[in-house]
Amino acid sequence: MDLHARYPDLSDLRRRARRRLPRFVWEYLDSATGSESTKARNRAALDRVGLMPSILHGEFTPDLTTPFLDAEFPLPFGIAPIGMSGLIWPDAEIHLAHAAARHRIPYGLSTVAARSPEDIAPHLGAQGWFQLYPPRDPKIRRDLLDRARVAGFHTLVLTLDVPVASRRERQTRSGLTSPPRLTPRLLAQVVQRPAWALGMARRGLPRMVTLAPYASEAAAAPLPSNAHVGYLLRTAPDHDYLAWLRDAWPGKLIVKGVLRPEDAAPLTAAGVDALWISNHAGRQFDAAPAAIAALPRIRAVTKLPLIFDSGIETGLDILRALALGADFVMLGRAFHIALAALGPRGIDHLIDLLARDMIANMGQLGARSLRDLPAPFDLQAAPVVPQR
Repeated sequence: MDLHARYPDLSDLRRRARRRLPRFVWEYLDSATGSESTKARNRAALDRVGLMPSILHGEFTPDLTTPFLDAEFPLPFGIAPIGMSGLIWPDAEIHLAHAAARHRIPYGLSTVAARSPEDIAPHLGAQGWFQLYPPRDPKIRRDLLDRARVAGFHTLVLTLDVPVASRRERQTRSGLTSPPRLTPRLLAQVVQRPAWALGMARRGLPRMVTLAPYASEAAAAPLPSNAHVGYLLRTAPDHDYLAWLRDAWPGKLIVKGVLRPEDAAPLTAAGVDALWISNHAGRQFDAAPAAIAALPRIRAVTKLPLIFDSGIETGLDILRALALGADFVMLGRAFHIALAALGPRGIDHLIDLLARDMIANMGQLGARSLRDLPAPFDLQAAPVVPQR
């Protein structure tokens, strides 16, 4: 089958993924919080970013090579962490790690994934980033950092934009709880999706195995249906917490969830290696600005490397983010849609789609490398009328 003929865009993969996933799983993957206005703003703001085509550049093959954090990547994007990936598709974390190793792009494993750092270690190559939801207990912190380091994860991503559980109303309406429980309502959805059901029957329902050794440390307090044991173990970090983490972690340290320019200076002073501009794809706070709108403002006040996510769907979106000042881009939801749509080959197909789209658009822009991207402009702003 020619995948490019049948699935030429993420939207095609999205339609197939939705048909293959139980409704409660699709709602977990696709939903945001509140009225999902932030999610919509992310898409609308990306669509406003214009790039001016350029002519008379002759024949050339665009170069997508990207230096970032003392490494050189063949592509300017990687696979962002998503909690409980293994709920979205059986063994998702292993499939994603395998693909990242093959393509030599970063793979982020979440603290609340369905596979542990030790599970992923044999499949990871040199591409491992470990995403940390900050534990309150220093002993658990040290143990998690040691486990990630020994398993081969060289870059730590501290997520700062989840100080409390968001509501995610659409997810709640679907009947999904944490940990997942197959109620009669959910079982009725599962039996309609045989590929997903067969994979889960072989593996069993996913659970947060990384946190399992610390479950006894959690209080026996009741949790909302959309929260999980991780919320009992974690804390909302402050500057002292970040300083502790910087001293404790020997590798690269990235902070994720930055939207305000005024946060750049104290984070730089704290010794972080990169800032990750993100509004958590609209899944945490429904009055946040579009992440792409925050990106150039932060770029203007810091020389630190910048990572961008939230709303990215195409190679052109990646070029937009790079043109606005990002040094690297991460995608989470898109990779899981591709995996749900086509299994492991869907990951490779999405990477190829994104790369081909970038190359095609760079040809229109006359950009031989990512350093040659033109200055972006607002497509909805009044056009400039040339003077005669």
